[in-house]
Amino acid sequence: MISLRTSLLAFVVTCSGALAQQSTNKIAAVVDGIPIATSEVEEILRAQEQVVLMTHHNDPDRIKKEILLLRQNTIETLIDREILLAEFAKIGSLPAKLIDEDINTLIRESFKGNRDAFVDELTKGGLTMVKFREQRKKMIIMNVMRARNAGENPPATPREVQDYYDKNVDKWREGDQIKISTITIPKFSGEAGSTPEKQLKFAKELRTKILQGTDFAKVAKTNSQDSHAESGGSWDWMYKTDLMPAIANAAMELKTGGVSPVLDLETSYVIVACDAKKLGAAPDIEKLRPEIEKMIYQEKSKAHLDKWMASVRKKHVIKRYLPSTATPALTPADPAPSTPKPSAP
Repeated sequence: MISLRTSLLAFVVTCSGALAQQSTNKIAAVVDGIPIATSEVEEILRAQEQVVLMTHHNDPDRIKKEILLLRQNTIETLIDREILLAEFAKIGSLPAKLIDEDINTLIRESFKGNRDAFVDELTKGGLTMVKFREQRKKMIIMNVMRARNAGENPPATPREVQDYYDKNVDKWREGDQIKISTITIPKFSGEAGSTPEKQLKFAKELRTKILQGTDFAKVAKTNSQDSHAESGGSWDWMYKTDLMPAIANAAMELKTGGVSPVLDLETSYVIVACDAKKLGAAPDIEKLRPEIEKMIYQEKSKAHLDKWMASVRKKHVIKRYLPSTATPALTPADPAPSTPKPSAP
């Protein structure tokens, strides 16, 4: 049985203030008089960050990038949510029947039709049916508004498909192999006075020496602290998919003979050198054509929707009390009022 708590995390960014703490707190933004509390932003960030941690647990570099992106976008996403709800209110209302059908589909597909199990899972997640219905209602409305304003885009042309294929062929190749060398500097050396900051500085100094002409293998033998140090940091040939994603991606981006920036991994700093590559074969473009055409259509739709959102934002009164790139824990850009009791949706 699919956990409802897991499915909730997938769309939590569209949820209402029901997920926020009910105590008085600061306001992150106000849209047409409707407050967005910092507690709501915090709840959403925590939930989304948990999804990122579970999804990319073996790729610390990806985790950091994804979480940074979340923190940059969450407040603006919540502002857009209120705008979409307000725009929908101008054109109609959502029939209760559609919400019922949506929830019934979820129960049927995720709980094999067992409504009691669904309600039990709601309770475990701290949600009542009333709150859950309101969340689903807002999610449906947002999807309706996005679909309505994504535009009618023409099918991708053969030239567009070819250009997209050429630009993204790396991600479709299978069987890529790479030979690398590494220098690993632990964040915690165990020596008195050692700190991650000092270790990072040391790793950057080693990289600078290599770029200035010092032999990579010599530096690795002297300073690296991994199982490849004795061989000058050299690894055997490896399939890209068998390497840690952060290391594999850094290595594949390098030209043969290139040296990566210092990678910040979970417990260490790593410098990667690309010694050689054997690129695998990419599928024929005709095999990928339907997938590429779909991706191009989605990109065009997103561009159309982004343009519409930019124009419609100008019609709404938006006040931000936190910069869009800040998290609720940071100091507000302007004095932010306390959250009043929220009005009914």
